[in-house]
Amino acid sequence: MAEENKAALYLRLSKEDKDKLTKGDDSASIQNQRLLLTDYALQHDYQIVEVYSDDDESGLFDTRPDFGRMLTDAKLGKFNILIAKSQSRFSRNMEHVEKYLHRDFINLGIRFIGVADGADTFNEGNKKSRQINGLVNEWYCEDLSQNIRSALRAKMKDGQYLGSSCPYGYVKDPKNHNHLIVDEYAAEVVRRIYWLYLKGYGKAKIGRMLTEDGILIPSIYKREVLGMNYYNPHETAHTKGWSYQTVHTILNNEVYLGTVVQNRSHNLSYKNKKHVRQPEEQWIRAEGMHEPVIDSDTFRKVQERQKTRTKEIKSDSVDSVFTGVIFCADCKHAMVRMYERGGEHKFIGYCCKTYKTQGKRKCASHAVKDGRLQEAVLRSIKEEAGKLLTLEDIRYLKGIRYAGDTKRNYSIQAEYLEKEIGRRGRYKKLTYQNYLEGVISKEEYVSYTKEYEADIERLTEQLKLWEGQQEEERKRAPEYDEWVGNFIDYIHVDRLTREMVLELINRIEVNEDGSITIFYQFQNPNPIREAKL
Repeated sequence: MAEENKAALYLRLSKEDKDKLTKGDDSASIQNQRLLLTDYALQHDYQIVEVYSDDDESGLFDTRPDFGRMLTDAKLGKFNILIAKSQSRFSRNMEHVEKYLHRDFINLGIRFIGVADGADTFNEGNKKSRQINGLVNEWYCEDLSQNIRSALRAKMKDGQYLGSSCPYGYVKDPKNHNHLIVDEYAAEVVRRIYWLYLKGYGKAKIGRMLTEDGILIPSIYKREVLGMNYYNPHETAHTKGWSYQTVHTILNNEVYLGTVVQNRSHNLSYKNKKHVRQPEEQWIRAEGMHEPVIDSDTFRKVQERQKTRTKEIKSDSVDSVFTGVIFCADCKHAMVRMYERGGEHKFIGYCCKTYKTQGKRKCASHAVKDGRLQEAVLRSIKEEAGKLLTLEDIRYLKGIRYAGDTKRNYSIQAEYLEKEIGRRGRYKKLTYQNYLEGVISKEEYVSYTKEYEADIERLTEQLKLWEGQQEEERKRAPEYDEWVGNFIDYIHVDRLTREMVLELINRIEVNEDGSITIFYQFQNPNPIREAKL
């Protein structure tokens, strides 16, 4: 066997090729390529020294595993002939055709042969045809990419979930992998995270609490409990605990409202896999596509709370009570901490940040002692509670608080069911359109239609049941006043806590004369001005 007849075979099958294969058709399969190329090599008395095979890999990129191994072996001189079914099996990228076939391989003395299309780099006469084929192959990929992108956008607008894995708290519906259903265990963890955050705990602190309680982080939970083949690129072998970023992501994910948000990023181009983040106005949102885990009011409060610069609780230490909610009444800048000049350099209160950094020509000090500030705020909270609530009111409101929560739950479920009914109706209409266009058979049309009609009937009955239960609750329990109700737990307290401040107060402004103005949360009609401290 001549030394110059050492040949290597290169086989490739892309996902797009697989999608086009019908049952029993292996015309483009890896096995068929191997047989074709082996037969060709034997007919031409070539010695096959290696076979390189890339399955489910695009021909646009040269980062394919066996393609890279083949290039390394080519530089080591392990073969001098490379055989593929066609030039497009080797590459669909014109840049790579020129780089490897018409430069590197020529310099290495390697001959490329495409069996099906007659490509042969030792034949100068067909170089132009190889280049033309290279352009055609690349245009094919560009057109295919545009078609796929258009199809995906249409599915996104329809609210079909296209993610490869589900957000923590959901799993894919076994009947429809583009639809999410609640994973009740994880969903309860999500609800706890929202509850803890609204109670004033910081994101890092919440993460530590979950870790201490032995709750698995989402990536490990998906692998070990749900049995998913899931990999988080930010996870390391030592990652065991909940991180700040994980909690932050959960607190800002609209999926928990029943909304599917997609098209957040896309590839730079059909030839570049780099992900580019899309501006928010180009995100595609579809509301009411699955059962919510968090109600809209809770989600809104969390978003508003995050706008306030807060630090996590440190055992309710006095120096963390007002962080992020205390501002100068004149320049509107945040107040900063003041400390004793001598001794232990102890924290004593707050002053205007503008005054501290730019002097009295820009703003006055607005200095306020922390102890007096806490006394004034606590007194204001108790006075407001006393004005609003009698003992009878407290008993009454505690009795209907659960009813108010139940009512919100009924509203969420009813809204979800209404949207599910509408979605099934759209599917039914689309099925008829597919039947008219010959996409599905008459038998398939009848079967799908019956299934959607049965779903619509079932969901309609559920909706009637929820509406009936909601009406019964409405008759039994009067409207719950959230502004009044939020003072129930604080009417008899004797110590101000971070939790109380974040629960009830939006911001506190310190006036130059030493008085403060409290802007309460919820539906308080007017800010309350306290006398000079």
